[in-house]
Amino acid sequence: MSPPPPLTIPRSAPSASAASSGRLPLLEAGFLRRLEELSIVSRKVVTGRSKGERRTPRKGPGLEFVDHRGYAVGDDLRYVDWNIYSRLDRLLLKLFVVEEDLCLHLLIDGSASMGFGRPAKLDYAARVAAALAYIGLGNLERVAVGLFADNLRRHVRPRRGRGQILPLLEFLGALRAAGRTHLNGCLSDYVFRSRTPGVAVILSDFLDPGGYAEGLRALLARRFEVALLHVVSEDELNPDFRGDLTLVDAESGPTREVTVDRAALDAYRERLRRHFGALEAYCARHRIDYLRTSTAVPFDDLILRHMRRGGFLK
Repeated sequence: MSPPPPLTIPRSAPSASAASSGRLPLLEAGFLRRLEELSIVSRKVVTGRSKGERRTPRKGPGLEFVDHRGYAVGDDLRYVDWNIYSRLDRLLLKLFVVEEDLCLHLLIDGSASMGFGRPAKLDYAARVAAALAYIGLGNLERVAVGLFADNLRRHVRPRRGRGQILPLLEFLGALRAAGRTHLNGCLSDYVFRSRTPGVAVILSDFLDPGGYAEGLRALLARRFEVALLHVVSEDELNPDFRGDLTLVDAESGPTREVTVDRAALDAYRERLRRHFGALEAYCARHRIDYLRTSTAVPFDDLILRHMRRGGFLK
C-alpha cells in the first residue's frame, strides 16, 4: 500500500482562532511536517468499525498471509487452503494479518482551574490535543474530542479522514475554562455515550476533590486503553507568594485568609508531592500510561521527545 499524501493545512488556519484572542496558535505550520512522522501507540488490539492501516497481531481474513490453522466446524470455507487439501487431504484454514482502524478519544478538562498560569493549562492542553488529533487523522485513525468540567459540555463524535483536521482545530481553538471539575461523573458519562472504545487520552490538572478513580475504572471496564497527561503550571510547582494573602478557589469561589511563609510553602509542596504520587501509583496499578508536564516545557519538546520517550507516540 502506498503511503498517503501529506496532510496539508492552510498556513493561516491553525492560528485563526488564536489570533483574535491573543492565545498561542494551536499548531505552527513548520511543526506539521514533523508530526507526520509520528503515530499513536496502542498496546491492545482495538477492533474498529472499518479496516484501516494499523496492523494488529490478530489473525483472520485480510490481505497478507501469515499462517494456517486446522479447520473447525463453522469456519468460512472460503478460507480453506484447497491446494494443501488436494496434496495432504487435510483441511487447513488460511490466516491473514488483520488491519484495523483505531479510535482516539481526546478528553480535555475545561474547568476553571485549567485557566490558571501563563500560558493557561487549558491552552497548553488544547495544543497537545491538536497535535494528537493531527497525528491520528494523518494515520487514518478516527478521532473524537470531549470537553468536560462539571458535566460533559461538548462532544465531537469520532471522525475519520484527513479533511477533518480543520473542524477539530476550530473546536479546540474555541475552548474556554469555566466551572467546577467532576471527573468521575464526566468520564462515566463519556463511556455511556461512546459506542466504540479505543485509546482515551485525558488531559487535565486532576484537581478534583471528588477524585478520579471511579471515572477511570469506568473507562477501563469498557476496554478503553487509558493514558493521562497531567498538566500543571510552573506557578503551581514553584509558587513565589509570600506574606498575608487572600486565596480564592477558582472553581467554587470561597476565599481563605492565609499567611504564606517558608513552613506553609513546605507543607504545600508536600501535599502536592503526595497528590502526584497517589495518581502515579493508581496508574501503575491499573496499567494506565501517565505523563506529567509543566506548561513551562516547550510544546515541541513535549510532543517530539517526552511523549515519545513515555510511550505515547512512536
